[in-house]
Amino acid sequence: MELLNTFIQLLDSTVRLSVPLLFAALAGLYSERSGVFDIGLEGKMLAGAFAAGAAAAVAGSAWAGLAAAVTVSIFLALVHGFASITHRGNQIVSGVAINFIAAGSTIILGQAWFRQGGRTPLVGAEDRFGAVELPFADALSGVPILGPLYSDLLSGHSLLAYVAFLLVPFTWWVLFRTRFGLRLRAVGENPAAVDTAGISVAWLRYRAVICTGVLTGFGGTYLALAQNAGFVKDMTAGRGFIALAALIFAKWRPVPVMFACLLFGFLDAFSIRIQGTPLPLVGQVPVQFMQALPYILTVVLLAGFIGRAVPPRAGGVPYVKER
Repeated sequence: MELLNTFIQLLDSTVRLSVPLLFAALAGLYSERSGVFDIGLEGKMLAGAFAAGAAAAVAGSAWAGLAAAVTVSIFLALVHGFASITHRGNQIVSGVAINFIAAGSTIILGQAWFRQGGRTPLVGAEDRFGAVELPFADALSGVPILGPLYSDLLSGHSLLAYVAFLLVPFTWWVLFRTRFGLRLRAVGENPAAVDTAGISVAWLRYRAVICTGVLTGFGGTYLALAQNAGFVKDMTAGRGFIALAALIFAKWRPVPVMFACLLFGFLDAFSIRIQGTPLPLVGQVPVQFMQALPYILTVVLLAGFIGRAVPPRAGGVPYVKER
């Protein structure tokens, strides 16, 4: 029973840690399927986290924080779209610039507004997205095996966590069962054919980057108002880049993206779990190595186990309308 509880706790941490990765990876999926590479997921999620923490602290509402995060993230997504779609700029350079802007501006604005070293004030539990108890969680908690799985693993997560996992089948349906999804995938593969059919390539790509902004705003809100009690400096800690790795690892498909994010979440949860615990034949492992383990394994997985990942053919290439 002790082993089962430990395993459930590890899986519970895996789910919680994979949620921001899932939001960011699905955000990148929309953008990159349309042919717009977005390395700025990290920056948009960081800016969204700051906006969520600041708005919730000032307005006293988690929903105000979510609205502010989505607004700021959409603004940065539109900046990226304006640079790379309208002006046909380099998409990688634009994304890196957004990361730099977000990393610097969140610290400067946080210090200027709140005088707490770049942090936002702590947000009370009533102004954050708290745990949601599923029906009959308490009643079923005593049932062997299934009870703990339901009451401790499936129940008790933030509303945003459930939204993140529900977005996976929704994204699959949008991409593969709707006219918008068909056009989105087509514009990422052959924008000239889409343009010939009388459909605006630029408008399709703008809608894709808006979707990216919405989802990165949700990811930032989860970090600031569900996983934590406000914004702290560089709180995304590379999650946007890990989400990009998960997206490539999953070869730009929604359901494999979810499993890739769960894998990276599990690596993170496992590294936290065994910090300070002596390992057989190895002994005490330095804490710094365990903290770096998820990032090391991310590189190893991408370098050796992914196989050939073929991105959308028009990805990263500005579309120039033929005269």
